[in-house]
Amino acid sequence: MVRHSFSAMGTTVELFVEAEEASAELEAAEAEFERLEQVMSRFRPTSELSRLNRAGELDASADLADVVKCALDAKASTRGRFDATVHDALVAAGYDRTFDDVPTDAPAACEPARCGGGVAVEGTRIMLDPGTRLDLGGIGKGFAAERVATLLSLAGPCLVSAGGDIAVRGVPSTGTWPVAVSDELTLGLTRGGLATSGAERRRWRRNGVEHHHLIDPATGRPAASDLLRVTAIGSDAVEAEVLATSIFIGGLEEALAADAPAVLLTVDGRTVITGGLA
Repeated sequence: MVRHSFSAMGTTVELFVEAEEASAELEAAEAEFERLEQVMSRFRPTSELSRLNRAGELDASADLADVVKCALDAKASTRGRFDATVHDALVAAGYDRTFDDVPTDAPAACEPARCGGGVAVEGTRIMLDPGTRLDLGGIGKGFAAERVATLLSLAGPCLVSAGGDIAVRGVPSTGTWPVAVSDELTLGLTRGGLATSGAERRRWRRNGVEHHHLIDPATGRPAASDLLRVTAIGSDAVEAEVLATSIFIGGLEEALAADAPAVLLTVDGRTVITGGLA
């Protein structure tokens, strides 16, 4: 098993491929993450997404148009729980720069910001309602993981993890890809994708109030969830990312009713397994 790791999209990317030699594919995979970051990053002023957010409309690349279409489909399928128009709410909450540069504490209070503005895609032309800006952080990582997994699979069975957004292609000789969800629980993947969303790591304080990066589009504030972390399985990494985020925002009761394949960690420390994973 060949392993390679590097930093991209504000996280650690890990690549695993079952092959004797995969240097060319690994190099291509890393380059693809860099290329897609330049398409989708809200932190790079020259990225396509930043240019779209400034101008309000853009004749975009096929990649940006595709990921925005994925985000629109996700909003519809989750009844608005997942919404890429949370950009201004993230900025208002204090996540206005790359996370490593976000102050851990500051005196200024944070006010909610409007979410839910209109977004239209016609071919590769993207149009935003006035005052609407997009954040593609989570869904972008899932999208990139899927693209890179396809590239890396030319060398053999592979797993791509973009900060926990996981895509796999093929089955290793051991029969499954083991993914540790916690110290006590490991899931085995043979296909599809897995993603984790939670409020444990990306946290900061403003005026003594703790904030995190998972915005509830209904309020424009960090979600007041009774879940601390959600790991979800989907048909691919994009679907898993959307599912994990929407479950987190909806909370435990909705998660139990939906019974989607997920592992839930509640704020009071309980682990709940749903969707037939037990």
